[in-house]
Amino acid sequence: MRNRRFLLDWGWPLAVFTLLAFVPKLGFSIPKLFDQPIDSPGTLALLAACLLYGGLALTYDIQFGFTGLLSFGHALYIALGAYLANIAITDWHWSFWPAILFTMGAAVVVAGILGFVSLRVSGIAFAMVTLAFAQAGAVLALKDPHHWTHGEEGLGADYTKLPTAFVGIVNTKNLYWLALAFVAVVFFVVRWAVDSSPGRVWQAIRENEPRVEILGLRPRAYKLQAFVLSSTLAAAGGIVYMLLYSGSTLTLTQPNFTLTLLLMVVIGGAGSRWGAVLGGILYTYLNDRLIAVGSSSTVEGLPHVLRTPVEQPLFLLGVGLILIVVFLPGGLAGLVNRGRPSGLRKLEEAVRPGGATGGVVENPITETQEGV
Repeated sequence: MRNRRFLLDWGWPLAVFTLLAFVPKLGFSIPKLFDQPIDSPGTLALLAACLLYGGLALTYDIQFGFTGLLSFGHALYIALGAYLANIAITDWHWSFWPAILFTMGAAVVVAGILGFVSLRVSGIAFAMVTLAFAQAGAVLALKDPHHWTHGEEGLGADYTKLPTAFVGIVNTKNLYWLALAFVAVVFFVVRWAVDSSPGRVWQAIRENEPRVEILGLRPRAYKLQAFVLSSTLAAAGGIVYMLLYSGSTLTLTQPNFTLTLLLMVVIGGAGSRWGAVLGGILYTYLNDRLIAVGSSSTVEGLPHVLRTPVEQPLFLLGVGLILIVVFLPGGLAGLVNRGRPSGLRKLEEAVRPGGATGGVVENPITETQEGV
């Protein structure tokens, strides 16, 4: 039973990520899906972007899907990772690894402070506070009072300070592997965290926070844990973004970027571990490919009343999102998650003497509560 559990939880993801690692070795083409062979720089760059956004969507899902925190400021931490690492390398002339370590440390501190302040309220008020912090960060990046972010122009990375394996078109396959490593690390960290004692509390908070308080736990401390973990992983994704696109742009600082991540999570299925990854990959792929569809000769031959909306990728994405919300309320992952026990049910079974089987079950909450 234990071996079967391991294969279900860890075996198949390891197999999937291992198979994906061989994608840059594939030299054939897939008509309609990609314009170029799979091992070409253009296709690998698109696949790397899909994997990156899949990982970023999963970092947001820690808050929204697993803990029930609706944040409008998640983009702030992605931008923090992308800009701070870039500034340290390009403007402060630090070497690569000290800049990365400094950025990750700063992300933990900033997430802890802003999360502590934001979580003093809940619900819509929490969403508005996170939005305010994100908007302040966007203004700072735009106005650039210290001449670090370069405002609307964005900040290009100093390629001489970057690892040579990630510089140049010839190294696109390495960037693909970097994005794959990022989404794999995020996936396994989230899987481990969600299956831990705090992770069960997160899911219970999502479903009924007052009942968690009745059980003698402190929801705010657990929510702060989820917030800091989510934001720190998002900052790591910002660093990968900086390497993948050789710089940092104001797009990352906009609250709309957080809404895009929210759409990805909804499409894939909130709180389903792999659903957010699938949603991020699908959204990014369609956002790129629908541009080509809108400019195709087939679309140009349509009547004007049909051609005008079909030419707009956002229109097609919006229609697809509406169909998913109507016919798949749980997202794409909801197709296989129906009937599984909820987070609150798992928590109550864990703290109930004897558990669901009638035997002696250890309380997975006690150790975590003592350490908070």
